[in-house]
Amino acid sequence: MKNITELKGNWNETKGKLKQQFAILTDKDLLLADGKMDELIGRLQTKLGKTKQEIHKIIAGL
Repeated sequence: MKNITELKGNWNETKGKLKQQFAILTDKDLLLADGKMDELIGRLQTKLGKTKQEIHKIIAGL
């Protein structure tokens, strides 16, 4: 997965791509707060029915 600094720097673009790929995601689902990366991954796991590794792979592939 991209490192956290890189991910935060490009988060708006990444968030848009995730919303295009998975229409069920909302802005609330994709809220990236400082120190809350695990919480974000957990929300995506629940919403998309994917494993943590699958979520990391999806984000890295964007």
